[in-house]
Amino acid sequence: MKFMKLGWNPDTFKVDGKCIRHVTSDVETNVTVEVGELKFYLHKFPLLSKSNRMRKLVLKAGEENCDEISLVDFPGGPSAFEICAKFCYGMTVTLNAYNVVAARCAAEYLEMTEDVDRGNLIFKIEVFLNSSILHSWKDSIIVLRTAKSLLPWSENLNIAGRCVDSVASKTFVEPANITWSYTYNRKLSAQDKIVNDGMKLREKIESVPKDWWVEDICELEIDLYKRVMTAVKSKGRTDGAVIGEALRTYAVRWLPDSVDALVSDAHSLRNKLLVETIAFLLPSDNGVGCACSFLLKLLKVAVLAGMDDSAKDVLVKRISLKLHEASVKDLLIPARSPPETTIYDVGVVQSIVNRHGSLMCVGKLIDGYLREIAYDPNLSVASFVDLSRSISELARPVHDGLYKAIDIYLKSSGGVKIGFILFAGASELTKAERKKMCGLMDVKKLTMDASTHAAQNERLPLRVVVRVLFFEQVRAAAGAQSQMSRVKINDGGPKEGKLVKKNSKSSKSGMQLLQSRSRRIFDKLWVVGKGHAENRSSDTSGSLRSPSSVVIRGDSDTKSMVYSSRRRRYSIS
Repeated sequence: MKFMKLGWNPDTFKVDGKCIRHVTSDVETNVTVEVGELKFYLHKFPLLSKSNRMRKLVLKAGEENCDEISLVDFPGGPSAFEICAKFCYGMTVTLNAYNVVAARCAAEYLEMTEDVDRGNLIFKIEVFLNSSILHSWKDSIIVLRTAKSLLPWSENLNIAGRCVDSVASKTFVEPANITWSYTYNRKLSAQDKIVNDGMKLREKIESVPKDWWVEDICELEIDLYKRVMTAVKSKGRTDGAVIGEALRTYAVRWLPDSVDALVSDAHSLRNKLLVETIAFLLPSDNGVGCACSFLLKLLKVAVLAGMDDSAKDVLVKRISLKLHEASVKDLLIPARSPPETTIYDVGVVQSIVNRHGSLMCVGKLIDGYLREIAYDPNLSVASFVDLSRSISELARPVHDGLYKAIDIYLKSSGGVKIGFILFAGASELTKAERKKMCGLMDVKKLTMDASTHAAQNERLPLRVVVRVLFFEQVRAAAGAQSQMSRVKINDGGPKEGKLVKKNSKSSKSGMQLLQSRSRRIFDKLWVVGKGHAENRSSDTSGSLRSPSSVVIRGDSDTKSMVYSSRRRRYSIS
């Protein structure tokens, strides 16, 4: 830290109790200056020789036959006045980054200019600021922080502005040319830990990274931080990734971790201002320099802090450009209650998806998100369906994820237990709602495991189960036919003939095994149906109005099995 000593007299003010400061001298004091809670018993001559304002105040006090002067709203308070008073007496004072702003503002208040005395305090402080403080990285940041408490004096004297320019300009220096100290506590990335071309690991660690400066400026309050970052961005010489890292580090430093702290009245205003500022400072390349997970965290704060839609829209737009980088956990943004009644804010995710340019690469992500929100008993069918339909069919080559989400939603409609909390479900889904939900998935795109589960799922409408079994039969038949086509019979070859015979038996037994499995699934389905006859009668009547309502193509055993099952079901009804 830089410092500057002024004066030659080793004397100092004496302390008399908590509120009295006086000078030890053979000459009796003749003026009392009150600053805040302190009273200084001083002599007129040293003060008048350096301060034009004290001349005016002493003259006015003499006209009123008063020897006490009160300095109201003195910048820097009693400690700053003491520095100025000591300078008037020639006592030794030490200026540093922590007290120089207060001393400069106090000297300005007292009008300690060159017109009063050559080499006065204002001149000496300005020399110290320009030659030392503004050349020091950390001292400039300290001065900038202290300037905040001395507004509007520090602003009028352009101390804050000069420090902003000093800090911003130093961030442009090539890392190899940096000779000053800085803070860098973040862990090295895996790439940084690799030793290349015989370089020692120690040398690699000690090299200056491009974002060496981001931690130090995190100590600035949000308005000063905005000014510094705006100056950094305006030069256009800083990489977008470094800007993004600076914003992320600042958010980690100042945003609370708990949801309660985010929504509390004590922090709500600050959190709103912080998110608005960071959104304003995002790199101009549409957030390329910022990770999607970081942008979604900002959006989470924006939602919980109750920011207006215009502020959230900036983040939504940028997130939509990088949605493919997100994880399901990132998208789980808690809803602000009230007005929302759901656990997560599905609407904001829907708005992101609607603005995403290409949805081909986010099908799996959205299906995973649907599985998570499906546990919410207050989630409406319309919200679930709308979000699901936002994804192109081409983005869902397999419908297993969507089926799992639908199954969870059907199960949760009667209530769900999350952790130790039991959430009461909304009213039981209507037949039309269940049909609408299940209509989202294509049973032809289910894998064998998902088809097996769906075929035994009591929550699915009967029509869906029948379609699952039908396409299982079709798939199995196609597989058997493909197996047969791979075996070609050559004209009259005895070896080939034996092979064909053997494979024919194997194929036939495979088909019989599949038909036997289908019968077992159907039998189980009807046994379950008997136990829930009243609950499922409406689904059955709607799905199987007549024997011709579902066309079964396959062998005669399968057809008779399904029609026999229908007859049993009608007798139950």
